[in-house]
Amino acid sequence: MSNHPARAVFELLAPKAGELLLDIGSGNGYLSEQLQRCGCKVVGFDSDPGLVSAARARGLEVHLGNAEQLYFYQEFDAVLSYDALHWMRRSDQVAIGIYEALKPGGRFVGELAGAGHQKILRRTLRDSLARRSLDFEVADQLYLPTAWAYQRVLENAGFHVSAIHWFERPTPLDCSIAQWLQRFGGRYLALLPAELQDGFLNEVTDELAADFLGSDGQWTLDCTCLRFKAEKK
Repeated sequence: MSNHPARAVFELLAPKAGELLLDIGSGNGYLSEQLQRCGCKVVGFDSDPGLVSAARARGLEVHLGNAEQLYFYQEFDAVLSYDALHWMRRSDQVAIGIYEALKPGGRFVGELAGAGHQKILRRTLRDSLARRSLDFEVADQLYLPTAWAYQRVLENAGFHVSAIHWFERPTPLDCSIAQWLQRFGGRYLALLPAELQDGFLNEVTDELAADFLGSDGQWTLDCTCLRFKAEKK
């Protein structure tokens, strides 16, 4: 975990051997596996069948489902969510379900994309799609709160928020912006017929180069982050 981007949220969670943890948006199971190595028992939860299969292949217990409809009651010592909550628009339902899932005295620790996340990138995508009479909002569907707004969501669910911090996190890519969009921006590209996607990617690349392409050929994205810890008293 020494250089992994999740290290800080891992340290905030401070997992203890013997604890039962719920990992919301567990993805391919990498973090759940690290938690198990600390002596915790971990249950994963994700909505992507392919990622659930990948996590189960690591020998993990993972539930396939929508985190806006959790069904646990006072089972877990802690809940962790890393890089996933911004995909869940009904944040109030997620927070209430997590509160219910925790034992009294339990904690919820997480990290998600926050307000202003990929602002220049998303504005460029919006403008390029609008020129083609396509609606960016249909594909975007992200939940990107300020620290104040998310604290309210947590408190309304019953939590005491002991730490919440918004910050900018410029993120270097290991590929070009076009390759990154092909890998992670499929929901935007899906608005276009296949034969128009290359032209769209070239246009977006040209527009973003001034802001994001270094003289060394390295692309860096304008990401933001919201990291928090909340307790069920």
